Amino acid sequence: MPDFNVDIQPTKNENIVKFIANSFLTHAKSFEYRNIDEAKQSPIAQQLFYLPFVKTVYISQNFIAIEKYNIVEWPDVQEEVAEAITSYLQTGKPVVIEAETDTKIPVTVYAESTPNPAVMKFVANKPLVDGTFEFKNIDEAIDAPLAKALFTLPFVKEVFISANYVSVMKYNVSEWTEISMELREFIRSYIESGKAVLSDKILQAEQSDAAETGGPSVEHSDFDKEIIKILDEYVKPAVASDGGHIAFDSFNSETKTVRVILQGACSGCPSSTVTLKNGIETMLREMLNGKVAHVEAING
Repeated sequence: MPDFNVDIQPTKNENIVKFIANSFLTHAKSFEYRNIDEAKQSPIAQQLFYLPFVKTVYISQNFIAIEKYNIVEWPDVQEEVAEAITSYLQTGKPVVIEAETDTKIPVTVYAESTPNPAVMKFVANKPLVDGTFEFKNIDEAIDAPLAKALFTLPFVKEVFISANYVSVMKYNVSEWTEISMELREFIRSYIESGKAVLSDKILQAEQSDAAETGGPSVEHSDFDKEIIKILDEYVKPAVASDGGHIAFDSFNSETKTVRVILQGACSGCPSSTVTLKNGIETMLREMLNGKVAHVEAING
């Protein structure tokens, strides 16, 4: 049994706080409970509803998010809640008890082309991970069983996993017409078998890195937050639909330059430079009244 640690992470909604564990709580499923009766299958959610300020409990992969009523402020109670969640997890009791009579939903995966000719996006009908995970080689995938399995295929160069899809970058030794069906079936069979997409270790490593770099508590300026909001609202959904991911890295006020991180299908994509210059750069210039002049990618 893992030694559980729980980190507190605020969200954009001031009434909701995420309590992030260093181990999986559920695998590829999410649950939402609005009262103690709805939470019959989750002992920990029922326990949390005994707290008078708890309005809604969300459980997904490695975190429990709680929405509160306005009768308290999170800084006054969040440490107590984190301790209660940690204590429960240490007992080894189940977080969610799934009924044995639940009908097994068949897994389907379809292939989708991306603007990057070297990358194909494989979309499942169920969530795979919470967050974004990129693997450049098999050594980086040591704690990601699905990515590690994909790297055993000789034509797989890089793997990117986010939400309900896997983006695969291939070597030029093969054409998609030759390998896409094989990859699609490989991924479908893997997911249907119930094997882990990520191991607990990768979550622990992610938390360790976050602790060293400041993690969610990294302070952004108000202008940084404006840039991040625009990227989140207008750019990320389109990039994700193409099998990639974009993240804010930094802003240099002297050169008026925004640096972003490109992952998945966006990394190394021939059209990424055009997208940056004609799309994102133009958007930020116009929406931020000329305070941004350039956008640069760290990778891609």
